[in-house]
Amino acid sequence: MAPRQTLAALIEGLRGALGALRRREVRRWLLLLGLGDFTYDILRGYLALYFVDVVGAGEARAALALVVWTWVGLVGDFLLLPLLERVEGLRYLRLSTSVVLVLFPAMLLAEGYAAKLLLLGLLGLSNAGWYAILMARLYGELPGRSGTALTLGNLFGIVSDLLPLALGAFAERFGLGAMMWLLALGPLGMLAGLLRVRDERREASGL
Repeated sequence: MAPRQTLAALIEGLRGALGALRRREVRRWLLLLGLGDFTYDILRGYLALYFVDVVGAGEARAALALVVWTWVGLVGDFLLLPLLERVEGLRYLRLSTSVVLVLFPAMLLAEGYAAKLLLLGLLGLSNAGWYAILMARLYGELPGRSGTALTLGNLFGIVSDLLPLALGAFAERFGLGAMMWLLALGPLGMLAGLLRVRDERREASGL
């Protein structure tokens, strides 16, 4: 493809992505994707530092916490596949988000390394599959336009990448322990958004 054609295709793709952003449903799933990341990738980025600086666990135990988080997440994704054959995706998201809203503060409040590690493992199981389900919902709002969905996800990801910088600045001023509590805003906002989807469906069906 010639450079001019490549540029034209890129511009057309950006136009399509910006046009899709006018739809409320598309903006909703993009926002929920970002909120779901609070207790996933963003948490993972601060996890080792949290166990070293706040918990005082040492580097080896902090590394073990990361290993547990990673492997439990993989196990959770594997176990989720048969579960989603029986449970509707939105119902699972609402339930698992509610569980995370209990487990995450419990982990922060727990005393002792072992208790925190156990709760961290349960947390990793509870948020399994969030990204895949939310992305599937986004793709569902853009049938036949997977390229547009991918472009929007990448563009929104660039904006979301600025959030850890803001959280780091907050931690620098108020402490990492205080900053970790801000991550609970992710599942809290996510649950509020998911409940709104349920309410709108009931209104549409006349219930």
